[in-house]
Amino acid sequence: MKFMLLIYNRPGFVEELSEADRNELFGEVGTIMAELTASGELLGGEALADPTQTKTVRTRDGVPAVTDGPFMEAKEHFAGYLLVECESTERAVDIAARWPDAKRWAMEVRPVMSESGTEM
Repeated sequence: MKFMLLIYNRPGFVEELSEADRNELFGEVGTIMAELTASGELLGGEALADPTQTKTVRTRDGVPAVTDGPFMEAKEHFAGYLLVECESTERAVDIAARWPDAKRWAMEVRPVMSESGTEM
């Protein structure tokens, strides 16, 4: 089963870390990524640009309204994702729980629907 692990954090937090803390953080990420690659569970993933680069589009009555950013009142933002394929929701939750951002902010675990979308 495929899962998208959505990573949430606060803009600028990495830059605020000491070099040692930054190295520890990226070391944790590197360890998890190596394990998921070796197990074949990692299908992909990307970090996202700063939320100031985001545009939110809402179309009402055929007219698109475009605003800057996701939700400006939010302190956390959607920062990136991992796409994994594993045997159970429990395994996906275990992976998300180990991700460094889960210790400070949040990780969302969401099943990915097949093209038919009938499993939900």
